[in-house]
Amino acid sequence: MTINILLVEDQKLIRVGLKSLFEGQSDIIVANEAQKGKEAVEIFKISHPDVVLMDIGLPDISGIEATKRILEIDNRAKVVILTSHLSEQEIIDSLHAGACAYVMKDINTESLKMIIKTVKEGAMWLDPQVVPILREKNCGVIPPRQMSRAMFKEQHANLTQREYEVLKLVVDGLSNNEIAQELTISEHTAKAHVCNIIQKLVVDDRTQAAVKALKEGLV
Repeated sequence: MTINILLVEDQKLIRVGLKSLFEGQSDIIVANEAQKGKEAVEIFKISHPDVVLMDIGLPDISGIEATKRILEIDNRAKVVILTSHLSEQEIIDSLHAGACAYVMKDINTESLKMIIKTVKEGAMWLDPQVVPILREKNCGVIPPRQMSRAMFKEQHANLTQREYEVLKLVVDGLSNNEIAQELTISEHTAKAHVCNIIQKLVVDDRTQAAVKALKEGLV
């Protein structure tokens, strides 16, 4: 099944580059493009794409405002914010506006494609750089941590003590190498723990594990 994308980006070079990522793809295609926020809203009204790939810094209204207006048209719309901005307020405002994902532009091609596909299926995605900011501020985007350690063990008894420690570091945005240094273990062992956590929490990757941990108050 083909996923139709509305690409919203004001810089031509970036827009062309992003469009080229999906050339020759049968499962993801750029069906429409917009350079401005209001233009994106109008195109969405007509085309109703499966996923909107939205920049924040647009010439007229921001990508955040455009996202809000798109969700007002269709509350089932899937908007992926793709940006170089790591502003705390912009992250929070984007998610409150209804964005399903907040992704930094330095992401690799395959990850971006995977995010688009999973967002289309209803998933939420947060860049690993974003998670610690939301956890620190906890402004209502992610519910507060409510589960005690004892409750966590009761509900996730198959997660070992070490895996629980690794999960907390994953939530903090640490890489496998940084986790290894923090816990004085090898990077290979750290990677194995992360893989086990992903499997036990029934998620697709470390970002989803971090989001699930925060949403359910696991850490």
